[in-house]
Amino acid sequence: MLKFCSLYSGSSGNSLFVSSNNTNILIDAGVSAKKITEALTSINVDITNIDAILVTHEHIDHVLSLGFLSKKYNIPVFANECTWNAMPKQKEKINIGNQKFFVNSENFEIGDLKILPFDIPHDAGNPCGFNIMNDNTKISIATDLGHVTENIMDNLKNSSFVLLESNYEPEVLKYCSYPYKLKRRIDGPDGHLSNVSAGKVVANLMNYGINHVTLGHLSKESNFPELAYKTVVQELVSQHFKEGDINLDVASRDMPGELIVC
Repeated sequence: MLKFCSLYSGSSGNSLFVSSNNTNILIDAGVSAKKITEALTSINVDITNIDAILVTHEHIDHVLSLGFLSKKYNIPVFANECTWNAMPKQKEKINIGNQKFFVNSENFEIGDLKILPFDIPHDAGNPCGFNIMNDNTKISIATDLGHVTENIMDNLKNSSFVLLESNYEPEVLKYCSYPYKLKRRIDGPDGHLSNVSAGKVVANLMNYGINHVTLGHLSKESNFPELAYKTVVQELVSQHFKEGDINLDVASRDMPGELIVC
C-alpha cells in the first residue's frame, strides 16, 4: 500500500509526500521549511519521521528549503550527479553523509520503497520523474515536461496513481503578463505540459488501468484549476471515455490536498 499527498504543487513551489507502512519520503522541497512542516502536520506526519527527500531537478521551485530541511532534521537527500552539481548552494548545506546519488533509469531502494527515476525533457541539468513501488502498487510523478516521450509513457503505464503536470492553457499563456521569452520557454519542447497534452496522456493511460490522476504544477498566470480539469475531461470525452471513468482531481498550489491511498 502507498499513500500520496500533494503538499504544494505549482509554478510557485512544489513538495510531495509519499509513504508506505514503514517509509516516509518527500519529493522536492520547493517552498519554505515552515510551510512543509505545517503541511505534514496537517496530515499527521512529523517532519522528524521523513526518511529521505528525492529531487526531480534543481530549479528553485523544487529545492528552496532542501538544504535547510536536510541539515536541521538530518534527512538524506537523493539526486543524480548532474542535479547535485547544479545546486551548489543547497549542496553545501547538506552533510556529506546525507548526499545520496542515483542514476536515472536505475532502480534504488529507500526502506521498503523501490524507486525508479526516469528522464524527462525540461530545461534543467538532468531532470527526472519517479516511479515509486511497494509490493504490487506503483505510483508515478511526472511534472515539468516539455513534451511526452515514448519512454515517459512506458514509465507511467500500469500505475495505480499518477501526479501529472497540466501547467498551462495556450490561449491564456498567449495573453498573460509573462514576457515573450518566458512564454516561449513554457510552451517549448523543454518547458511545460499543456492541459490538452495532459488530457491525451490521461486518455492513453486509461487503456492501461489507471484509476486516479491528479493534475499538478499548474501555472498561476496561464492556467486555472477549473480550466485544467475541464480541458482534460473534454479530451477524454473526445476519445470516447466518460468523466466518471476515472478519479480526476487538481492539486492545490497553496495548501495540502487529501491523503490518497493507492
